[in-house]
Amino acid sequence: MTRLSVNINKIATIRNARGGNMPDVQKAAVDCERFGAEGITVHPRPDERHIRYDDVRLLKPLVTTEFNIEGNPIPSFMDLVMETKPTQVTLVPDAHNAITSNAGWDTITHRDFLTEVCAEFKKHGIRTSIFVDPDPKMAECAALCGCDRVELYTESYARLFQDNPQTAIAPYIRTAEAARDCGIGLNAGHDLNLDNLEYYIRNIPWTDEVSIGHAIICDALYMGLENTIQAYLSKVKIF
Repeated sequence: MTRLSVNINKIATIRNARGGNMPDVQKAAVDCERFGAEGITVHPRPDERHIRYDDVRLLKPLVTTEFNIEGNPIPSFMDLVMETKPTQVTLVPDAHNAITSNAGWDTITHRDFLTEVCAEFKKHGIRTSIFVDPDPKMAECAALCGCDRVELYTESYARLFQDNPQTAIAPYIRTAEAARDCGIGLNAGHDLNLDNLEYYIRNIPWTDEVSIGHAIICDALYMGLENTIQAYLSKVKIF
């Protein structure tokens, strides 16, 4: 059954825009779990424009579900992950100045590097996921790097969904099948929302986890955080 991990980066973005500690990122994480979230995701970047490295350290003892840290495995990020030892680390090839994640890894070109990174994290008992585009070859080579899962970058699915859901989902089904055939787990994230999430899960029901942040926080402005998380859970708990 697919798990819902709530990305709380946007909560930190609002806090940082004003300074101080409102909204409280730690309380938000605890509340998300209390409202039904089955994981908490954070994506610290070097410029700390939303989640800060110290936030990650403070959150680690508070998160009682799965703690997922996303990011580009630069040395400072790797040190943070090995210090805090989350349930999962998701490797994302985002540039330091990227507004948000905008591509998956080329696991063929970067196979040697990703293999070293996966091996290092696995030595510390941390489940490793590699962020990839919807291309079966990327999933197959990710498996050769030694990761435990891949996370499918779902931006193109969300963008094409309104016009043609079948066309939008097709490459994701092929890539998800390739990951399953390689014996690795499957996550998904980016621009999933209440409109497109259930269709995705119905077509790829072996998805282990979806990570959603921006849409949840936007919906929570109107619905409240608890109602929003429950609404998203209803879209993933369909089997």
